[in-house]
Amino acid sequence: MEPGNNTGVSEFLLLRFSEDPELQPLIFGLFLSMYLVTVLGNLLIILATVSDSHLHTPMYFFLSNLSFVDICFTSTTIQKMLVNIQTQSKAITFGGCISQMYCFTLFVGLDNFLLTVMAYDRYVAICHPLHYTAIMTPQLCGLLVLVCWILSMLHALLQSLMVLYLSFPTHLEIPHFFCELNHLVQLACSDTFLNDVVMYFALVLLVTCPLAGILYSYSKIVSSIRAIASAQGKYKAFSTCASHLSVVSLFYCTGLGVYLSSVATHSSLSSSTASVMYTVVTPMLNPFIFSLRNKDVKRSLKSLYGGKP
Repeated sequence: MEPGNNTGVSEFLLLRFSEDPELQPLIFGLFLSMYLVTVLGNLLIILATVSDSHLHTPMYFFLSNLSFVDICFTSTTIQKMLVNIQTQSKAITFGGCISQMYCFTLFVGLDNFLLTVMAYDRYVAICHPLHYTAIMTPQLCGLLVLVCWILSMLHALLQSLMVLYLSFPTHLEIPHFFCELNHLVQLACSDTFLNDVVMYFALVLLVTCPLAGILYSYSKIVSSIRAIASAQGKYKAFSTCASHLSVVSLFYCTGLGVYLSSVATHSSLSSSTASVMYTVVTPMLNPFIFSLRNKDVKRSLKSLYGGKP
Protein backbone atom coordinates (compact mmCIF):
# COMPACT_ATOMS: atom_id res chain seq x y z
CA MET A 1 0.00 0.00 0.00
CA GLU A 2 1.53 3.32 -1.06
CA PRO A 3 1.47 5.90 1.70
CA GLY A 4 -0.06 9.23 0.86
CA ASN A 5 -0.53 12.42 2.84
CA ASN A 6 -3.92 13.51 4.10
CA THR A 7 -4.45 15.86 1.18
CA GLY A 8 -4.51 12.86 -1.17
CA VAL A 9 -7.07 10.90 0.82
CA SER A 10 -10.61 11.36 -0.48
CA GLU A 11 -12.43 8.73 1.59
CA PHE A 12 -12.09 5.93 4.11
CA LEU A 13 -13.97 2.64 4.36
CA LEU A 14 -15.81 1.73 7.56
CA LEU A 15 -16.36 -1.72 9.02
CA ARG A 16 -19.72 -3.45 8.69
CA PHE A 17 -21.10 -5.70 11.41
CA SER A 18 -21.78 -8.31 8.76
CA GLU A 19 -21.08 -8.66 5.05
CA ASP A 20 -24.08 -10.98 4.65
CA PRO A 21 -26.65 -9.11 2.50
CA GLU A 22 -29.52 -11.01 4.14
CA LEU A 23 -28.56 -9.65 7.58
CA GLN A 24 -28.37 -6.00 6.48
CA PRO A 25 -32.15 -5.29 6.82
CA LEU A 26 -32.12 -6.87 10.30
CA ILE A 27 -29.11 -4.82 11.40
CA PHE A 28 -30.64 -1.67 9.90
CA GLY A 29 -33.96 -2.25 11.68
CA LEU A 30 -32.27 -3.02 15.00
CA PHE A 31 -30.09 0.09 15.03
CA LEU A 32 -32.83 2.32 13.66
CA SER A 33 -35.13 1.15 16.47
CA MET A 34 -32.49 1.79 19.14
CA TYR A 35 -31.72 5.20 17.64
CA LEU A 36 -35.39 6.25 17.57
CA VAL A 37 -35.89 5.06 21.17
CA THR A 38 -32.80 7.03 22.23
CA VAL A 39 -33.91 10.23 20.53
CA LEU A 40 -37.54 9.96 21.68
CA GLY A 41 -36.64 9.08 25.26
CA ASN A 42 -34.17 11.93 25.65
CA LEU A 43 -36.47 14.39 23.89
CA LEU A 44 -39.23 13.52 26.36
CA ILE A 45 -36.85 14.24 29.25
CA ILE A 46 -36.02 17.63 27.73
CA LEU A 47 -39.69 18.46 27.07
CA ALA A 48 -40.64 17.42 30.60
CA THR A 49 -38.01 19.61 32.23
CA VAL A 50 -38.83 22.60 30.03
CA SER A 51 -42.63 22.41 30.29
CA ASP A 52 -42.97 21.61 34.01
CA SER A 53 -42.14 24.52 36.32
CA HIS A 54 -41.60 22.05 39.20
CA LEU A 55 -38.59 20.71 37.30
CA HIS A 56 -36.91 24.10 36.86
CA THR A 57 -34.17 23.16 39.33
CA PRO A 58 -30.40 22.69 38.90
CA MET A 59 -30.67 18.89 38.89
CA TYR A 60 -33.14 18.82 35.99
CA PHE A 61 -31.31 21.60 34.18
CA PHE A 62 -28.21 19.40 34.11
CA LEU A 63 -30.33 16.37 33.21
CA SER A 64 -31.86 18.12 30.20
CA ASN A 65 -28.37 19.10 29.03
CA LEU A 66 -27.22 15.50 29.43
CA SER A 67 -30.21 14.31 27.39
CA PHE A 68 -29.40 16.77 24.59
CA VAL A 69 -25.76 15.62 24.56
CA ASP A 70 -26.85 11.97 24.46
CA ILE A 71 -29.00 12.63 21.38
CA CYS A 72 -26.05 14.29 19.64
CA PHE A 73 -23.67 11.57 20.85
CA THR A 74 -25.73 8.77 19.33
CA SER A 75 -26.53 10.74 16.16
CA THR A 76 -22.82 11.26 15.50
CA THR A 77 -22.19 7.55 14.92
CA ILE A 78 -25.50 5.84 14.14
CA GLN A 79 -26.83 8.13 11.41
CA LYS A 80 -23.86 7.54 9.11
CA MET A 81 -23.97 3.80 9.74
CA LEU A 82 -27.69 3.67 8.86
CA VAL A 83 -27.08 5.67 5.66
CA ASN A 84 -24.24 3.34 4.64
CA ILE A 85 -26.39 0.25 5.22
CA GLN A 86 -29.25 1.74 3.22
CA THR A 87 -26.99 2.77 0.33
CA GLN A 88 -24.92 -0.42 0.55
CA SER A 89 -21.75 1.63 0.94
CA LYS A 90 -18.89 1.56 3.43
CA ALA A 91 -17.37 4.89 2.39
CA ILE A 92 -16.96 8.05 4.44
CA THR A 93 -15.16 11.12 3.11
CA PHE A 94 -11.95 12.30 4.77
CA GLY A 95 -13.68 15.51 5.89
CA GLY A 96 -16.68 13.55 7.12
CA CYS A 97 -14.41 11.22 9.07
CA ILE A 98 -12.58 14.09 10.79
CA SER A 99 -15.92 15.78 11.57
CA GLN A 100 -17.34 12.57 13.02
CA MET A 101 -14.21 12.06 15.13
CA TYR A 102 -14.42 15.66 16.39
CA CYS A 103 -18.11 15.35 17.33
CA PHE A 104 -17.62 11.96 18.98
CA THR A 105 -14.71 13.28 21.08
CA LEU A 106 -16.70 16.40 21.93
CA PHE A 107 -19.83 14.61 23.15
CA VAL A 108 -17.93 11.92 25.07
CA GLY A 109 -16.16 14.71 26.94
CA LEU A 110 -19.43 16.53 27.57
CA ASP A 111 -21.05 13.37 28.97
CA ASN A 112 -18.08 12.92 31.26
CA PHE A 113 -18.07 16.51 32.54
CA LEU A 114 -21.85 16.78 32.92
CA LEU A 115 -21.97 13.62 35.04
CA THR A 116 -19.30 15.19 37.26
CA VAL A 117 -21.27 18.43 37.57
CA MET A 118 -24.40 16.43 38.45
CA ALA A 119 -22.43 14.62 41.16
CA TYR A 120 -21.43 18.01 42.61
CA ASP A 121 -25.07 19.10 42.50
CA ARG A 122 -26.12 16.00 44.48
CA TYR A 123 -23.27 16.62 46.94
CA VAL A 124 -24.47 20.15 47.64
CA ALA A 125 -28.13 19.04 47.87
CA ILE A 126 -27.46 16.29 50.42
CA CYS A 127 -24.47 17.62 52.36
CA HIS A 128 -25.47 21.32 52.42
CA PRO A 129 -29.27 21.32 51.99
CA LEU A 130 -29.82 24.65 53.78
CA HIS A 131 -27.40 26.44 51.45
CA TYR A 132 -28.39 24.60 48.28
CA THR A 133 -30.35 27.41 46.61
CA ALA A 134 -27.72 29.96 47.60
CA ILE A 135 -24.89 27.87 46.12
CA MET A 136 -26.54 26.36 43.03
CA THR A 137 -27.74 29.61 41.51
CA PRO A 138 -28.87 29.78 37.86
CA GLN A 139 -25.73 31.76 37.08
CA LEU A 140 -23.45 29.07 38.54
CA CYS A 141 -25.38 26.28 36.78
CA GLY A 142 -25.09 28.07 33.44
CA LEU A 143 -21.39 28.72 34.05
CA LEU A 144 -20.70 25.07 34.88
CA VAL A 145 -22.38 23.89 31.67
CA LEU A 146 -20.50 26.53 29.68
CA VAL A 147 -17.17 25.38 31.13
CA CYS A 148 -18.08 21.78 30.21
CA TRP A 149 -18.68 22.84 26.60
CA ILE A 150 -15.50 24.93 26.37
CA LEU A 151 -13.23 22.21 27.79
CA SER A 152 -14.77 19.53 25.57
CA MET A 153 -14.59 21.69 22.43
CA LEU A 154 -10.95 22.63 23.04
CA HIS A 155 -9.98 19.00 23.64
CA ALA A 156 -11.84 17.76 20.54
CA LEU A 157 -10.36 20.58 18.44
CA LEU A 158 -6.81 19.82 19.62
CA GLN A 159 -7.11 16.12 18.80
CA SER A 160 -8.70 16.79 15.40
CA LEU A 161 -6.06 19.31 14.36
CA MET A 162 -3.29 16.90 15.32
CA VAL A 163 -4.87 14.15 13.19
CA LEU A 164 -4.96 16.53 10.21
CA TYR A 165 -1.16 16.65 10.27
CA LEU A 166 -0.85 12.86 9.93
CA SER A 167 -0.37 10.99 6.67
CA PHE A 168 -2.61 8.08 5.74
CA PRO A 169 -2.53 5.36 3.08
CA THR A 170 -4.46 6.33 -0.04
CA HIS A 171 -6.76 3.31 0.48
CA LEU A 172 -7.66 2.77 4.11
CA GLU A 173 -10.26 0.58 5.84
CA ILE A 174 -11.05 1.58 9.41
CA PRO A 175 -11.79 -1.50 11.58
CA HIS A 176 -14.75 0.19 13.24
CA PHE A 177 -18.26 1.34 12.34
CA PHE A 178 -17.33 4.98 12.94
CA CYS A 179 -14.23 7.19 12.88
CA GLU A 180 -12.68 7.04 16.33
CA LEU A 181 -9.53 8.91 17.35
CA ASN A 182 -7.49 5.94 18.53
CA HIS A 183 -8.15 3.89 15.37
CA LEU A 184 -7.23 6.78 13.06
CA VAL A 185 -3.94 7.42 14.87
CA GLN A 186 -3.05 3.71 14.79
CA LEU A 187 -3.68 3.53 11.03
CA ALA A 188 -1.56 6.57 10.14
CA CYS A 189 1.63 5.92 8.17
CA SER A 190 3.57 8.86 9.65
CA ASP A 191 5.13 9.31 13.08
CA THR A 192 2.37 9.36 15.74
CA PHE A 193 4.49 9.72 18.87
CA LEU A 194 3.23 13.22 19.68
CA ASN A 195 -0.37 12.20 18.96
CA ASP A 196 -0.04 9.21 21.29
CA VAL A 197 1.43 11.34 24.09
CA VAL A 198 -1.28 14.00 23.82
CA MET A 199 -4.05 11.42 23.42
CA TYR A 200 -3.13 9.35 26.47
CA PHE A 201 -2.27 12.38 28.60
CA ALA A 202 -5.67 13.89 27.80
CA LEU A 203 -7.36 10.54 28.44
CA VAL A 204 -5.80 10.23 31.90
CA LEU A 205 -6.47 13.87 32.75
CA LEU A 206 -10.03 14.06 31.42
CA VAL A 207 -11.08 10.74 32.95
CA THR A 208 -9.14 10.72 36.22
CA CYS A 209 -10.07 14.23 37.37
CA PRO A 210 -13.85 13.95 36.75
CA LEU A 211 -13.95 10.43 38.18
CA ALA A 212 -12.04 11.59 41.26
CA GLY A 213 -14.56 14.42 41.66
CA ILE A 214 -17.47 11.99 41.41
CA LEU A 215 -15.92 9.58 43.92
CA TYR A 216 -15.17 12.42 46.34
CA SER A 217 -18.73 13.76 46.06
CA TYR A 218 -20.23 10.34 46.76
CA SER A 219 -17.88 9.66 49.66
CA LYS A 220 -19.23 12.82 51.30
CA ILE A 221 -22.79 11.89 50.34
CA VAL A 222 -22.44 8.44 51.94
CA SER A 223 -21.05 10.02 55.11
CA SER A 224 -23.98 12.44 55.27
CA ILE A 225 -26.54 9.70 54.65
CA ARG A 226 -25.03 7.52 57.39
CA ALA A 227 -25.44 10.41 59.82
CA ILE A 228 -29.20 10.56 59.20
CA ALA A 229 -31.05 8.95 62.10
CA SER A 230 -34.23 7.62 60.46
CA ALA A 231 -34.29 4.84 57.87
CA GLN A 232 -36.88 6.78 55.88
CA GLY A 233 -34.61 9.82 55.80
CA LYS A 234 -31.69 7.70 54.59
CA TYR A 235 -33.82 6.15 51.85
CA LYS A 236 -35.11 9.54 50.69
CA ALA A 237 -31.60 11.00 50.57
CA PHE A 238 -30.19 8.03 48.70
CA SER A 239 -33.08 7.92 46.22
CA THR A 240 -32.24 11.45 45.04
CA CYS A 241 -28.87 10.29 43.71
CA ALA A 242 -29.55 6.62 42.88
CA SER A 243 -30.42 7.36 39.23
CA HIS A 244 -27.32 9.45 38.71
CA LEU A 245 -25.14 6.80 40.35
CA SER A 246 -26.62 4.17 38.02
CA VAL A 247 -25.90 6.26 34.92
CA VAL A 248 -22.35 7.01 36.10
CA SER A 249 -21.70 3.30 36.67
CA LEU A 250 -23.12 2.42 33.25
CA PHE A 251 -21.08 5.14 31.50
CA TYR A 252 -17.72 4.26 33.05
CA CYS A 253 -18.23 0.47 33.01
CA THR A 254 -19.13 0.40 29.32
CA GLY A 255 -16.24 2.78 28.57
CA LEU A 256 -13.89 0.47 30.45
CA GLY A 257 -15.36 -2.46 28.54
CA VAL A 258 -14.55 -0.77 25.21
CA TYR A 259 -10.97 -0.14 26.32
CA LEU A 260 -10.43 -3.68 27.61
CA SER A 261 -11.95 -5.25 24.49
CA SER A 262 -9.59 -3.26 22.26
CA VAL A 263 -6.59 -4.27 24.38
CA ALA A 264 -7.49 -7.92 25.03
CA THR A 265 -8.56 -8.83 21.51
CA HIS A 266 -7.63 -7.76 18.00
CA SER A 267 -11.07 -8.71 16.70
CA SER A 268 -12.70 -5.70 15.04
CA LEU A 269 -16.16 -7.19 15.51
CA SER A 270 -15.66 -7.66 19.27
CA SER A 271 -14.41 -4.11 19.64
CA SER A 272 -17.33 -2.73 17.62
CA THR A 273 -19.86 -4.73 19.63
CA ALA A 274 -18.43 -3.31 22.87
CA SER A 275 -18.60 0.19 21.35
CA VAL A 276 -22.30 -0.28 20.61
CA MET A 277 -22.91 -0.68 24.34
CA TYR A 278 -21.07 2.59 24.92
CA THR A 279 -22.38 4.69 22.04
CA VAL A 280 -25.94 3.40 21.64
CA VAL A 281 -27.18 1.34 24.58
CA THR A 282 -26.02 3.72 27.34
CA PRO A 283 -27.69 6.86 25.88
CA MET A 284 -30.80 4.76 25.17
CA LEU A 285 -31.06 3.54 28.78
CA ASN A 286 -30.36 6.88 30.47
CA PRO A 287 -33.92 8.29 30.06
CA PHE A 288 -35.42 5.08 31.46
CA ILE A 289 -33.08 5.12 34.45
CA PHE A 290 -33.86 8.74 35.28
CA SER A 291 -37.61 8.48 34.69
CA LEU A 292 -38.43 5.10 36.22
CA ARG A 293 -36.87 6.00 39.58
CA ASN A 294 -38.08 9.59 39.66
CA LYS A 295 -41.64 10.47 40.64
CA ASP A 296 -41.31 14.10 39.48
CA VAL A 297 -40.24 13.09 35.97
CA LYS A 298 -42.95 10.42 35.73
CA ARG A 299 -45.58 12.93 36.83
CA SER A 300 -44.38 15.46 34.27
CA LEU A 301 -44.32 12.85 31.48
CA LYS A 302 -47.88 11.83 32.32
CA SER A 303 -48.99 15.45 32.09
CA LEU A 304 -47.31 15.71 28.67
CA TYR A 305 -49.49 12.86 27.47
CA GLY A 306 -52.57 14.59 28.85
CA GLY A 307 -52.92 12.35 31.85
CA LYS A 308 -53.44 13.42 35.42
CA PRO A 309 -50.27 14.53 37.26
